[in-house]
Amino acid sequence: MSVDSSLLENVMQYCSDHSPKFTILVNDRVFPLMDVSIVNSSIPVNEPTTRGGVYFSEKFAYKMRGMIDDLTVVPLLTKKMLGPNTEFGELKISSEIESNGKIVPIDIFTNLTNSVQTPNSIELSMIIVELKLV
Repeated sequence: MSVDSSLLENVMQYCSDHSPKFTILVNDRVFPLMDVSIVNSSIPVNEPTTRGGVYFSEKFAYKMRGMIDDLTVVPLLTKKMLGPNTEFGELKISSEIESNGKIVPIDIFTNLTNSVQTPNSIELSMIIVELKLV
């Protein structure tokens, strides 16, 4: 995992203080990602492990949640979900944060771990695998 934890902690703090706008790229289409939260929480494993032979999991991970209110994204997510798929794709989420008095674009790369669909939206649960200042 190539996540700079101090940078991610700064992003988490900025998000809680300023509620920046996020967009998510799925199969070359951009969707607004709303109600975004980022937390560091435990994963239900006793030690770092390879899960299902597909991806590596630490004991703790940075998790991200967000909601998309455009349900045309649903069929695009089928090959992105972790689980029974042995091939899955990362999701790219973009935003901007303030760093040293400047607005800096960031890209957050995630693996989709769960989704919950309602009649009007879909909520995504993801694990952050990479964070880049652009």
